[in-house]
Amino acid sequence: MSARQAYLDRTPGEIRGVVTLNGRPEHLILARDDDDPRLQPGARIAARVRKVEPAFASAFVDLGEGIEGLLDYPPDRRPVEGEMLEVEVRAAPRPGKLAAVRATGPAEAPVRFLVPGPTVVDRLAHLVRNQEFVTGAEARRMADAAEEVALTEVHVLPGGGVVVIEPTRALVAVDVDLGPRKGPDPKSLVRQLNLTAVAETARLLRLKGLGGLVVIDLAGRGHDGTALLNAARNAFSVDNPGVAFGPVSRFGTLELTVPRRTRALTEILLEPGGGPSDRTLAQRLVRRAESAAEAETGRVVKIQAAPAVARLAWPLVDRLAGRMGARFERAVEADWPRDRFEISVP
Repeated sequence: MSARQAYLDRTPGEIRGVVTLNGRPEHLILARDDDDPRLQPGARIAARVRKVEPAFASAFVDLGEGIEGLLDYPPDRRPVEGEMLEVEVRAAPRPGKLAAVRATGPAEAPVRFLVPGPTVVDRLAHLVRNQEFVTGAEARRMADAAEEVALTEVHVLPGGGVVVIEPTRALVAVDVDLGPRKGPDPKSLVRQLNLTAVAETARLLRLKGLGGLVVIDLAGRGHDGTALLNAARNAFSVDNPGVAFGPVSRFGTLELTVPRRTRALTEILLEPGGGPSDRTLAQRLVRRAESAAEAETGRVVKIQAAPAVARLAWPLVDRLAGRMGARFERAVEADWPRDRFEISVP
């Protein structure tokens, strides 16, 4: 039986929730205190229909403060421009795409935020029922490990072989490679590799927050399409409703669609061109400073950081000091690269 465990890590400015599947990270849920609550899946808003596009059976809706969402409507319920609707956010926005919303009923003016979406704690409780969360240092270690895996492209499979997961604008490409995996029966070896790769791909896509069209380039030739489709249906069953599969093609690819509901973690943690964002670096700095202060009770913790990261980190360190005391000595190092910071206990 598959075993899941939930972890909860809190730091000033950020909450991270992790769910593991048989000891390996399956979900990393991240919330920051400057997230717009109107764009979180599950949030409800009294919105105004701004423009209707009959050719696409969709409408642009005003969510307030210059933010828009995209509403798909059924043929028998075409909205009217200017109409007020209560909408629920179904999928968070992503680069070049608006938040996807669905209408839940009529609403009264004005446009306004009504109900927040599920919190990190709510989502953990939904994923792992009737179980206490692991907190403290163990939760922090697990969240750090999950973050590292989520930002990795090449993943080693249990028993050998690798999968490489590369999101593009159009689809998520997954390549399965035998690598150094060896065995006496090459055909059985490749079959088992592909079955393992499908299961691991499902877990990793959930961890990374990826969805949409997924194309898995399977290893080898002459695939057992029925076995692979059954394995895929089982592996992706927890992502339903909304998962759809195509047959294994003559080119050795398995295609499927997985609903997008949250932002990809790369969009949250990285700069558009790659590399951790200033905010991500600031949160890492604060976690390190908090851990150092907890380990060295009563001693001063010295923090050195580059200007861009210090600007975001110092208000969070102030919040740490409010809880742990004025034990943090700070220094801005103007000539340091953006991603360098140091925590020490003199």
